[in-house]
Amino acid sequence: MLCLTSRAAANRPQPVTETLPTKPPTIRDMITAELDGAVRALLGSQADAPSLVVERSKPGFSSDFQSPVAMQLAKVLRQAPRQIGAELEQWLSARQNARLESIEVSGPGFLGLRLSEEYLGELLKAALASDRLGIEPFAGNTVVIDYSSPNVAKRMHIGHIRSTVIGDAMRRMGSFLGHKVIADNHIGDWGTQFGQLIYAWRNWRDDGAFEEDPVGELERLYVKFHKEAAENQDLNALAREELRKLQAGDEDNLALWKMFRRSSQDAFDSIYERLGVCFDVTYGESHYNERLGPLVERLLEQRIAERSDGAVCVFFRNEAGEDEMTPFLIQKKDGAALYATTDLATVELRLEEFAAERMIYVTDHRQKLHFEQLFATAEKMGVEADFAHLGFGMMTLPEGAFSTRQGNVIRLDELLDEAERRARATQEQRLQERGEQWSEEELAELAATVGLGALKYADLSNNPQSNIVFSFDRMLSFDGNTAPYLQYTSARTFSLLRKAREQGHEPDGETFAGVSAADRDLLLHVVDLGRVIEIAFDEGKPSVLATWLYELATRYHSWYASCPVLRAERPELLASRLNLTLLCQRALVLGLDLLGIRAPERM
Repeated sequence: MLCLTSRAAANRPQPVTETLPTKPPTIRDMITAELDGAVRALLGSQADAPSLVVERSKPGFSSDFQSPVAMQLAKVLRQAPRQIGAELEQWLSARQNARLESIEVSGPGFLGLRLSEEYLGELLKAALASDRLGIEPFAGNTVVIDYSSPNVAKRMHIGHIRSTVIGDAMRRMGSFLGHKVIADNHIGDWGTQFGQLIYAWRNWRDDGAFEEDPVGELERLYVKFHKEAAENQDLNALAREELRKLQAGDEDNLALWKMFRRSSQDAFDSIYERLGVCFDVTYGESHYNERLGPLVERLLEQRIAERSDGAVCVFFRNEAGEDEMTPFLIQKKDGAALYATTDLATVELRLEEFAAERMIYVTDHRQKLHFEQLFATAEKMGVEADFAHLGFGMMTLPEGAFSTRQGNVIRLDELLDEAERRARATQEQRLQERGEQWSEEELAELAATVGLGALKYADLSNNPQSNIVFSFDRMLSFDGNTAPYLQYTSARTFSLLRKAREQGHEPDGETFAGVSAADRDLLLHVVDLGRVIEIAFDEGKPSVLATWLYELATRYHSWYASCPVLRAERPELLASRLNLTLLCQRALVLGLDLLGIRAPERM
């Protein structure tokens, strides 16, 4: 399907294809470089410089950044940390770096550094002058991200939401940073179930039901086959014969398989369109069929794999010949391939077709062993790409796990409908309390923006490895770390700037008057966004960006309460605070968009 994006994404620059620079230095890089020079001057040839730590200063300190470097050097130099700090401060002050206003030693020996207001003004101006808030893309890698991966002839359900939204956030962040990202939806479209479906289709189909809900009818046929086969074992042999004919290229069976796949893909795409999720590649398991036999033979010839009781496995043995990990089964006794075989063929194709340097698999953590075996086998094959399994925890209900038998597995389309319905009901209540009326179009758009945003953020704001307890009430709340809270904050910035415009005031894009600590703190938080996105992508944790956004929203509300904007005492302060409001607005819109969430202009 074509990639469908929000307005924010449409305005966001697309991944850059020309030669990009290496990673641009951050504020912390600048401070670290200055500290490193001071440390090396102090140490001389006595010892290697320690690994420097630079962090934002805690509230209450006049400095912007702090480092425990003096305490790190105490044992090496056999001096008191405060004395070492004083010598470092003297060396740094003598350098007269215009970006540093002051250096001080505090507490047991922390070295505090305060940035100059002129430099802060430069940071603000550069951020507002850029479509990317001053975050320049760098020369990244070619990265394949494998996510979502539903099965043909089955409805997408709530269990697919985590892989889909985590993978999409990784795609967005990686592309923004400068990586060449290939999003791959490796759908399950081959195997035993298709012989069963073809038999069931020919014997029990309901054409009217299929026309109304194709995937629903295919799912019904799949369930019926298993129920009937439990009573009549002969059906399994008949289904295997249909599968054999399909794999041999029988025209009728192949036509049915293509229809099943096309109908399922249409259903998947309708979900992805609502979620704003897209892919570059949707090959499916069937795409690799012709590669499987030759791959197994090649691994046998290279002695990477070996026969064992008629099957073919890859063994992972130490020098003593002991198994260090469960063998990787890549061909059954009857010659049938498995997920393992297809995944190895997929690795080879990604190297050939995309020259992939990194491959990231977004699946639940229960597949951890499979991917450990896959990556170890790829290493035996001489594959030099980096591999990562972004394993995520389970999503459960307050009363326990989802269960097909208990009938509490929620269809994904129904889940999205319910999220929008609840978001709309909440907005209608808010409008009634305020005495406002919105058009049907506005209400429907906001319901989708808030409802689907809440659903995504409830997942993305958690560490992927954590289990999640699903709760509509919690995810749609306007209090706490939720999408509606962040979206409300964004809408508030739009409202404030509209009011300012009505009064004849506009942000000038360059004035910064850091009168209060809150001004400096808010600006420094925003200009740290590029570093945060990089950490979130490299660690495979969109939650890092979500946490940063929540901290930005809470900072903005606190700053707004202590630093009135439209009632600023003088024009310079008014301009500065309008600029900070615009900066926060654009950071919220960009950050939410990188998570696949839209930011409304009013709520």
